[in-house]
Amino acid sequence: MQITLDLSPIVHRKAGLGRYAAALAEQLVTQDKINAYTAFAYGRFDDAMLAPALRALPRATIPLDARPYRLSAWLAHALNVPMDRAFPRADLFHATEHLLPRFKNTKTVFTLHDLIFQFFPAYHLPLNKWFLTNAMPHFLKRADAIIAVSEWTKRDAIRLYNLPPEKITVIYEAADPALKPVNDPGIIANARARYANNQPFVFFVSTIEPRKNIRALVDALKILRARGFPQRLLIAGRKGWLYQPTFDHVKQTGMEDLVSFLDFVPDVDLRALYAACDAFVFPSLYEGFGLPSLEALSCGAPVVCANNSSLPEVVGDAAVLIDPHDPGDIARAVERVITDRAWRAELRTRGFAQAAKFSWERAARETLAVYDQVNSRRGDAATR
Repeated sequence: MQITLDLSPIVHRKAGLGRYAAALAEQLVTQDKINAYTAFAYGRFDDAMLAPALRALPRATIPLDARPYRLSAWLAHALNVPMDRAFPRADLFHATEHLLPRFKNTKTVFTLHDLIFQFFPAYHLPLNKWFLTNAMPHFLKRADAIIAVSEWTKRDAIRLYNLPPEKITVIYEAADPALKPVNDPGIIANARARYANNQPFVFFVSTIEPRKNIRALVDALKILRARGFPQRLLIAGRKGWLYQPTFDHVKQTGMEDLVSFLDFVPDVDLRALYAACDAFVFPSLYEGFGLPSLEALSCGAPVVCANNSSLPEVVGDAAVLIDPHDPGDIARAVERVITDRAWRAELRTRGFAQAAKFSWERAARETLAVYDQVNSRRGDAATR
């Protein structure tokens, strides 16, 4: 097969989507000795964002920025106008983010990461919400196969779009293999000194946006401080959208000196911070997968995370589940993790075992099986 992989989320630095596309694509081209691959991205490629194995692939691009490209793809579906001429000839196109071009002669696989816009529309920018509301039904209907990153996401898609269950295959993400436990006390101490002024800290990693529920975490920290705990809060992640209320809340609660927004943190420092933190806390209101929690487990951090959506599925019995709407519940869970050394050690042991269940090698192998299944139906024009 000639397979085109959409690497747009990598070159356009799309946080979790970029991590997914980069890790999966690198494993695919490394493992697969039979099929041929082409790298696609809208706009311009940025070699600095690509691993050597992906940099070496033949390339195809559409010279449009994000907004006109998204609009052209949606219109192509709405008006039933194929876009095949704009793409290199391929047997299969894998849409790794929530954007599927309209094809007539190319089979397609679509990765569905989440349907957050359906459940928290107020937490999306208006244009993005409008686009997904109108385009997603076309994408899910026309894709020859759908990969969901969790059983939770698969169930959401079936319920909301009346999709046949057999069209959707669950293939889990995994932590980056580079995110391994740090056991060198010197590296851990250096990370604590550099990022936390040698103070104990609670850690959070993700894009800053309303759904991540950072305000509840700040409130929980305030409760802990009132009880005499010295921990501060470190937040690693770039600004996403609708982030200003989060910053305002930190000021309004008088927590400015106790909350540090680190922006992007490179993986070499990220793994040290996971190792140095007293607890990794992830009170998100909804996740399609929840990769930061799995990364924390793989690095040996004790994890406290929300009891909703895909998170219990991903962390299993290796994390403390909390009600993300209740800062008191979050504070109680963190307090136990901080004060109960035996519990911390047990969570660390469980975390390594849980994280070992996920790998990008396995994800690539299962994705290749989906490709083969789709290709075997080459004569089927049902979704064309």
